[in-house]
Amino acid sequence: MAMWIQAQQLQGEALHQMQALYGQHFPIEVRHYLAQWIECQLWDSVELDNPVEEAKAKHLLDNLVSELQRKAQLQGGEDGFLLKIKLGHYANQLKSTYDRCPLELVRCIKHILHSEQRLVQEATNASSGGGGQAMDSLSQRHQQINQSFEELRLATQETENELRKLQHSQEYFIIQYQENMRIQAQLSSLSTLPPAERTQRETALQSKRTTVETWLTREASTLQKYRLDLSEQHQKTLALLRKQQTLILDEELIQWKRRQQLSGNGGPHEGGLDVLQSWCEKLADLIWQNRQQIRRCEHLTQQLPLPGPMEELLSKLNSDITDIISALVTSTFIIEKQPPQVLKTQTKFAATVRLLVGGKLNVHMNPPQVKAVIVSEQQAKALLKNESTHSESSGEILNNNCVMEYHQATGTLSAHFRNMSLKRIKRSDRRGAESVTEEKFTVLFESQFSVGGNELVFHVKTLSLPVVVIVHGSQDNNATATVLWDNAFAEPGRVPFIVPDKVMWPQLCEALDMKYKAEMHSGRGLSEDNMVFLAQKAFTSSSNNPEDFRNVSISWAQFNRESLPGRNFTFWQWFDGVVELMKKHLKPHWNDGAILGFVNKQQAQDMLLSKPNGTFLLRFSDSEIGGITIAWVAENPNKQGERLVWNLLPYTTKDFSIRSLADRISDLNHLLFLYPDRPKDEVFAKYYTPPLSKAVDGYVKPQIKQVVPEFTTPKSEPSGGTPSFMDQTASPPVSHPSSFGVYPSMSDTMLDAEGDFDLEDTMDVARHVEELLRRPMANQWSSQQS
Repeated sequence: MAMWIQAQQLQGEALHQMQALYGQHFPIEVRHYLAQWIECQLWDSVELDNPVEEAKAKHLLDNLVSELQRKAQLQGGEDGFLLKIKLGHYANQLKSTYDRCPLELVRCIKHILHSEQRLVQEATNASSGGGGQAMDSLSQRHQQINQSFEELRLATQETENELRKLQHSQEYFIIQYQENMRIQAQLSSLSTLPPAERTQRETALQSKRTTVETWLTREASTLQKYRLDLSEQHQKTLALLRKQQTLILDEELIQWKRRQQLSGNGGPHEGGLDVLQSWCEKLADLIWQNRQQIRRCEHLTQQLPLPGPMEELLSKLNSDITDIISALVTSTFIIEKQPPQVLKTQTKFAATVRLLVGGKLNVHMNPPQVKAVIVSEQQAKALLKNESTHSESSGEILNNNCVMEYHQATGTLSAHFRNMSLKRIKRSDRRGAESVTEEKFTVLFESQFSVGGNELVFHVKTLSLPVVVIVHGSQDNNATATVLWDNAFAEPGRVPFIVPDKVMWPQLCEALDMKYKAEMHSGRGLSEDNMVFLAQKAFTSSSNNPEDFRNVSISWAQFNRESLPGRNFTFWQWFDGVVELMKKHLKPHWNDGAILGFVNKQQAQDMLLSKPNGTFLLRFSDSEIGGITIAWVAENPNKQGERLVWNLLPYTTKDFSIRSLADRISDLNHLLFLYPDRPKDEVFAKYYTPPLSKAVDGYVKPQIKQVVPEFTTPKSEPSGGTPSFMDQTASPPVSHPSSFGVYPSMSDTMLDAEGDFDLEDTMDVARHVEELLRRPMANQWSSQQS
């Protein structure tokens, strides 16, 4: 209810905008009396483009109607009688309006709540004068745009008043002109009268005619001046309209599209489209009013031709205003929801296109159809040059036609492509070392419709962000690299889809940080030390000084075409492997600050040797994609008094799908403190898997535990039998029946030459034990006896 309380405090234009959100589609009384209930519902959890969500939307509609009916029943007394009737009427009205399309109700309420939140936020920022320089700049721009709209409104109203005056003056002129023609006719008919009477009347008529003609001559000059003045005023208004349209389309809309592109790399959601639509609708309204005024001027000129340049002036004005509205309509046909930029063939995908001025220009009265086709980079270039590419495409998209729908609640005209699928793709010849995952396509959306009763016909088209087409999941990694580079470094107004081959290292760091924070859903991104680590990896450098990399450029080849020295993977493939591992299994630990990650082996050794034995840290593997290792400091078991830093062979996604990181750390009793000095249970205990329950129906559920043989202390079993492999792995070799083949010989050390432990054997044995214990006992014994 807090939002509604704040919304009621709005004033002026903000209050007017808030009131305009409501109407028959959703009465403001419903918002007022159910404010708390409405704000407590999870409207944003409903995906409007997913038909499966209709049941959830229907449930919300039914609950809303029930709440309204309950509220109506609670009204009593003389004052509550009318309210009771009104709320009951609204309940029935909403039920009948949205029962067949409950998702539209959700769309309506989401639009209302988001708009209220924006208006309240803008009002708060304006009153406090805070919000930072960026918010101040945004508010100033919005204020400038709103002031310009007020100027345009006044200018348009003034020309309307002047046009009416001109029309009245011209109508009176025509009446006087007709009077002059009547006098002329009377003079011509005097020849039939007697001479004396004729002379008398002729003198009077001649005097009257002279007076009228003098007036007509003077008034004709005045009318011509009125027309020229009005044309001049229209020229000034058109100049203001062009300036305002340039500000909205070439700055605000372009910035929105840029934010939309960066959101593909994990940047903040673009937002603000409803504000842009309101501006574009105001523009459309003002342009159309001025166009109608100019048409009326043309009609007046045709009705009463006068010598002068008016015909040419009006023709020029008409042409100019038509160009302005054409630019507005074609520029506001946009992609609200982009198709996926890594597009796999034979896979369902969605997209939404929207015409921002569709509702204002009544395009929905004859809903246009939108068609989607996939085109190559070369075909996209030809399209922007207005070269004919009719019916040309580079593939086949199923379900690629959609009719635009008008949503009265939000005033939006859009087409929702929900079930498109790329059936096949036609690739072009690749250049040099370019791979298929570097080839860019785009989805072209196009439509045709008329405005003003077929007075103006528009053919509109818009291109999606670049799309990389893949046929197998293994190509996703490299395709994502192409998309990230393009989204981060594309210049506004570029020729499709040119990007720089080299960028400055800090620019790439910004893009990587944006991607990393988005995948982690965290404000904890990449620190300066992390960036230095990445620079060392990218440039094979040993410098620890961030300044050494400020003015260094990195090429696309260094980013994702050439393998890192001594490795069979690129810089991006390594980084993306880290992101995937963290996103799937280790996100909470990163957000807790438990994972340092971007630390090399030598740095880990220097850090740990200054700490007590049992101190450990987590760092990403240098040698394996998507690997993370535990490094810890401990005594050398083979040389008393010597301390060493040990490194486990890296864990990967496969390992964590078997046992979590927290449980693995819990298993290793020699790990005591997370670097620098935090007890491990304090950090990881909340993520430990709870102990297994007791046996049920005589069955005991097996459990996998991790051990490091050289750092495991033997434990005696209560039965006095042989220690379990899971609890003790440093015991002498033990022979076992060959038919089971569970335990490998422990005579060989599990340390590698560099002090790394190989857990593959350990985990293989553990998996084998689990598999064995899952088998029916009868099968095990029969296997042994055979």
